[in-house]
Amino acid sequence: MELAYRATDRTDFRKLNMQKLPAPLLSGLSIAFDLDGTLVETAPDLVRVTSEVIATRGHGSVDYKLARAEVGYGSRKMLRTALNAVGDQVNEADMDDLQALFLKLYADSLDHLSHPFPGVEETLITLNALGAELSVCTNKPGCLARPLIEKLNLSRHFVRIIGGDDVPRKKPDADHIFAAVGHRNSCRIIMVGDSWPDMRSAQNAKAFPILMTYGYTPLPQIRLRAGSRLSRFRDIVPTLQARISAGRI
Repeated sequence: MELAYRATDRTDFRKLNMQKLPAPLLSGLSIAFDLDGTLVETAPDLVRVTSEVIATRGHGSVDYKLARAEVGYGSRKMLRTALNAVGDQVNEADMDDLQALFLKLYADSLDHLSHPFPGVEETLITLNALGAELSVCTNKPGCLARPLIEKLNLSRHFVRIIGGDDVPRKKPDADHIFAAVGHRNSCRIIMVGDSWPDMRSAQNAKAFPILMTYGYTPLPQIRLRAGSRLSRFRDIVPTLQARISAGRI
């Protein structure tokens, strides 16, 4: 099946009789995207800030590879892992202070090194043009997620950006996905992510899970039970196209 039309075409659609066009290929489909490790390479800034915070306790920079794998589990987990690696046992009160410092430093510089992964911008344009409704479903606090997406000029692609603090229960709870897409029709929902909370929340919601293998996870990817595993963001379109052709969506 050929795509109904491509976002890169230079056709002047104002000159077409829109009533003669076929229904967009992905009309009625809701796609929820994780943010960190799926849409945006945020690890450089998050690891940088982690190093800045633990430096206040006299430690050097964190191991980048180790810290990158922890990104999907939040700032507190990143800090705890970094401190455990150097044998620094921090009590909960001190950890509260360190996390507050982390969030302040990160909010002030969240887009210094972060950037969309290859293929994100053009794929989002194409998915929108094909009729899909796109949203962001991230455990990152919404007060950080929305400014970051705005700074990277991606906000216009999404109808909703729902952070972990915008819902009573965040991923892996299914309700986080339902809040992001705005309905509970599981057979029309795709969850695209890179880690266990994303895949588990999709399973809980009975949505179709797509795992981006370039992302952040400390777990072996084979254990994440994805419906599809993709190494390139741009492969989302042909993957969905193939499932529609096979009558599986």
